[in-house]
Amino acid sequence: MKGYLPKRRIYSTYLARFNYQNVQDKWKNYCFKIRGTRRSFCLDRPHHRHIFWSWCGSFIGIAATAYLSVKTNSPLLMAPFGATSVLIFGIPDSPLAQPRNVIGGNLVAALVSLTILHLFGSEPWAMGMAVATAIGMMQLTATLHPPSGAVALVVMMTKASWQFILTPALEGSIILVLCAVVFNNLAHERTYPKYWF
Repeated sequence: MKGYLPKRRIYSTYLARFNYQNVQDKWKNYCFKIRGTRRSFCLDRPHHRHIFWSWCGSFIGIAATAYLSVKTNSPLLMAPFGATSVLIFGIPDSPLAQPRNVIGGNLVAALVSLTILHLFGSEPWAMGMAVATAIGMMQLTATLHPPSGAVALVVMMTKASWQFILTPALEGSIILVLCAVVFNNLAHERTYPKYWF
């Protein structure tokens, strides 16, 4: 029976359901969001003392972690710690730079990505799943730390062992946090951390 219906009637039914105005409004809204809402946004340039303390802290933090890595012959350093240094020394007041987020975020990302690696391997879709799941778990545990997304990728790309959770994720994070506590509090106008847990 359905095959005998006139084609004009079928097309007019579909066209009635398709709302051109609604599609056009959604497209305009989408294009407006892509443009951005402000002309320009940039962080204020910090005082030269702040830059000095950020430089000193990140230098000592990364150098100390690298030195201990060489002396103990264990991999305490990984690329995401460079981004962690930007947060804990450059903007130490940020909620994303607090010890709970640095240590917890790196541990959560390492645990999630190692689990996915050992269950599914390091296929491209598994890499996406590792990063996405790490972000979700960090949000659930209130330990969101942006460089931890890179921790998940490091695990997947290097096919790390379970030892990765301890070294470098936990130990390296603790070293950087301790350096941040020492150096950020030497400056009169800086306080770190805002909270521990």
